[in-house]
Formats: sequence, C-alpha cells, structure tokens
Amino acid sequence: MTKEQRTAAAPRKYNMGCGDYPKLPDRSQHERDPWYSWDQPDLRLNWGEPMHWHIDMYTRNRVDTSPTPVSWNVMCMHLFGFLAFMTFMFWVGDVYPSYQPVGPKQYPYNNLYLERGGDPSKEPEPVVHYEI
Repeated sequence: MTKEQRTAAAPRKYNMGCGDYPKLPDRSQHERDPWYSWDQPDLRLNWGEPMHWHIDMYTRNRVDTSPTPVSWNVMCMHLFGFLAFMTFMFWVGDVYPSYQPVGPKQYPYNNLYLERGGDPSKEPEPVVHYEI
C-alpha cells in the first residue's frame, strides 16, 4: 500500500470527517439525557468531549433528530383529512348559507322623521320595534 493510499484510507479507518476531526453521528442534543449532570447543561456537553462539526445546527432550539411519536404517513393522513374536512365544511357553508334573523334598523327621533324630510306640522306614525 502506497503512502497516498494510506492517507486516503485513514479517514475511513478512524471515522474522520473534516480533516483530522472525528465524524460524529448527526444527532441533535434533544436525544441526549436531560437528567445527566452535564458540565455545560444548556448544550448538554461535558468538558473535553468532541463537539459535532455542525453543532450550531444540532442545538436544542434548532433541528430535532429524535424519532417522532407518530409516523410521517399518519401525520400526513391526519393533516390531509383535516384539510379535506374543512374544505367540505366551507363548501357546505357556501351552498347552504346561514343568516341571523335581523329586524329593521332602528333610528332615534321617531325614525328620523324630520331629518328624512318629514312634514314638521304633522305627527309621524309611531314605529313599534317590539311585540308583547
């Protein structure tokens, strides 16, 4: 084996990723034990422990690589089922609209009799907005 082949095979043999830095698994810090007494609890790291090359991407407020409690096809089925139901309900609301019963609009001063050009010498007919 030549020297070039040995230097090319060394990263694979020792699991090296970027130069001589170890290639750590792509796992977020959500997957690390929250009850362990970490030296740096906000990053869940100990002193001297190698950090991931992309540690800024795998911190706890970024990517979560832990397994989801529900599979993706079940999540998609629930999402599209909800969207189909809402589309159906909007269609029903469009075909069969529902309106609140409304009485005639009420105005003060004898239904604005004078403001609407009524004769001031005549008494307007009374407007009753209720029924007993």
